[in-house]
Amino acid sequence: MPSLVRALVVIVMVSLHPGFSLAAETGPYLFVLGVVQDAGYPQAGCYQPHCLPGWEAAELRRTPTALALIMPALNRHYLFEATPQLPEQLYALQVEAPASRAALNGIFLTHAHIGHYSGLMFLGREAMGAAAVPVYAMPRMSAFLQNNGPWSQLVELENIELRTLQDQQAVALEQVTVVPFLVPHRDEYSETVGYRITGPERTALFIPDINKWSDWDTDITELVRSVDYALLDATFFADGELGDRDMSRIPHPFVSESMDLFAALSAEERARIWFIHINHTNPLLDAESIESKAVIAAGFNIAREGVRFPL
Repeated sequence: MPSLVRALVVIVMVSLHPGFSLAAETGPYLFVLGVVQDAGYPQAGCYQPHCLPGWEAAELRRTPTALALIMPALNRHYLFEATPQLPEQLYALQVEAPASRAALNGIFLTHAHIGHYSGLMFLGREAMGAAAVPVYAMPRMSAFLQNNGPWSQLVELENIELRTLQDQQAVALEQVTVVPFLVPHRDEYSETVGYRITGPERTALFIPDINKWSDWDTDITELVRSVDYALLDATFFADGELGDRDMSRIPHPFVSESMDLFAALSAEERARIWFIHINHTNPLLDAESIESKAVIAAGFNIAREGVRFPL
């Protein structure tokens, strides 16, 4: 995101949300690097009217969902997800926090779908030739990387150092604690997790991929009430979005369903929710769409690159 646009986003966040303080510059904070589904926007092979603007105007292109955890006081920087557009996102991190050039202190992965881990390839000898970057992943995810090329070469050449996570077991990162938790999803190659990210003052929830909320044995409304920010799966807005394709085969909570589910929350609680991981077909990518305006009018938020969440 251009620096001027990023600055404007911050000004808007500060004016609309008291929690979005520029004090984030000294305390730990999350920084949104990408907001769309695994394949980005526009999507490969899509030349329909909703994709063409992205091909014709580079500034409209969007990168897959990823967050940076930035600790300015400690000069420490972590990623949540390693997307296929890792180079662009590392540059955005460098612009946001120039000291990050020194090192990337770790990467937390949610699962083994392409938009969430394939960016690890840029750590290899054909690209960055990184040295022992900690990669935090659940047991099946760690085994997948260890036992399948080309990812196994990253382990063998010590470009990455696997650190195996366990469900509900906290990882302490000095100022911040990260807790992974299992969620139901299409787990062909690995488990799928979300993360609870707790700083000195605030807590964030990050669930970019999950099946229907009803498939989970956790009450998502109570979980939202327990945090300051909830970045939640918004892959599709409503059924029928993919034309004749059977959307039950790729289950996600439709944004329309989530809005109904969260309608009983107070206005302050609804304002904690940020929809993220948006498919190229989802009208939420257009800030002027009827659907986007309905989400905002209902008191929810739509994640955009450059938003900061102070912790």
